Amino acid sequence: MSTTISPTPPYRARYLAAMTPAQIAALPDKAWAPVIVNTGAIEQHGRHLPVAVDSLLGQAWITLLLEHLSPGASCYVAPAITVGKSNEHTGFPGTLMISKGTLRQLLLTLARQVHAWGFKSLLILNTHGGNIAVVQYTLREIKATLGLRAETVGSKVELDMSLQEKRFGYHANESETALLLALAPHTVKMELAVCEYSGRVDDPGELRPEQGIATRSWVSQDLSKSGVMGDATLGTAEKGQRWFEASTLGLAKEIGRICEEMKAKAGA
Repeated sequence: MSTTISPTPPYRARYLAAMTPAQIAALPDKAWAPVIVNTGAIEQHGRHLPVAVDSLLGQAWITLLLEHLSPGASCYVAPAITVGKSNEHTGFPGTLMISKGTLRQLLLTLARQVHAWGFKSLLILNTHGGNIAVVQYTLREIKATLGLRAETVGSKVELDMSLQEKRFGYHANESETALLLALAPHTVKMELAVCEYSGRVDDPGELRPEQGIATRSWVSQDLSKSGVMGDATLGTAEKGQRWFEASTLGLAKEIGRICEEMKAKAGA
């Protein structure tokens, strides 16, 4: 499986924004084929990674998963939301952000248009943690007001990292560094990669910034001087290639399952 980001992605044939109105109207599988929207971000990822990590990863996953859909599966790609709700990274250069209200309105606008075109299913491939809460409550609103099947889609692949990295590797960490080394190595400056954790797995207490029984609000400057939360020095291209392939296949399988469910509902 090639994982190099191409300037002319193969998903162009399924990219709704590249179609004419007549082509969209004539699509034969709108009753069951989902429309995928990537919600990403443009924000600091330490000194060693580009600011577009989240949006780059979303586009790479969409590009490759389309090549691995099961026979009989289908989906279409809507324009990505590349700037996300990234106010937690305020104070670091390179961060762009939109408000929670703007993100909600962008998603609602896309959903209304997808619904008007005759599609019945909207999938969000979210690649930025700061978007999660807004995406979740907006999808509930889309379901309630438009009747679309609206949900997030993920690969559900368990990465073989240390427990320390899984618990405290939140951002610009081992996995993001590895994935960028595999996908776009020319954008990574490994000589600037660092390790910075906000806590240890053996620390007492259950209140944590992420992945704890109780979590607290935070901004990056609370947890990191460098902007890195995790051990970026552990990232390698080999790990990134392996993890990207596994997650891509997992995403393709999940979308295939959704297509089958939608086909059965539509009697297709």
